[in-house]
Amino acid sequence: MGFVSVLWGKSELGCKMREAAVLLTPCVLVCLLLSFSQAARQGQDIKCGACRALVDEMEWDISQIDPKKMIQTGSFRINPDGSQSIKEVPLARSEGNLLELMESVCERMADYGERTDSSTNRKSYIRIKSRSGEPLDLSEATLDSRVTGSLKFACETIVEQYEDEVIEFFAHENENIKDNLCSKRTDLCDHALKSSHDEL
Repeated sequence: MGFVSVLWGKSELGCKMREAAVLLTPCVLVCLLLSFSQAARQGQDIKCGACRALVDEMEWDISQIDPKKMIQTGSFRINPDGSQSIKEVPLARSEGNLLELMESVCERMADYGERTDSSTNRKSYIRIKSRSGEPLDLSEATLDSRVTGSLKFACETIVEQYEDEVIEFFAHENENIKDNLCSKRTDLCDHALKSSHDEL
């Protein structure tokens, strides 16, 4: 009888443990889903911030080049009719210049800090180093090397994966490149259309 009661006790304990596991499973699943959701949103915020910062930096670089400077592009081969297929384009928006700018743009992600929207808890990224030397309001910015490292990595990934799209958008003067490139074309930003255009 003692042996049977020991087995019965173990069996009963096993049932209680299974019941507890069944009850805990929904809680555990909810917690896991919430943590995955939050991690996905943070990843989305970093990718979106990197794209918007990349656009801001590229626009700044292009604005620093004299718009009157032109470069010849096309084929220098002579066609059968004796003509050449050469055209002049602004240097600032030439493919060669854009590729050159894209090589170094991600290094400047170190000039950005993180800001958290108190109402949505979404992250955005703001410039923490002034280009002109004037002081910036950094009261809402968090300075963290892990954040700038993640921003730089995301920027490099965007440049690698969307090189053609970046060149396409910057080869011509376009309005609202941040939203058009980062939201509509690449889906890197899911909330960009709701945020102001000067926020990164």
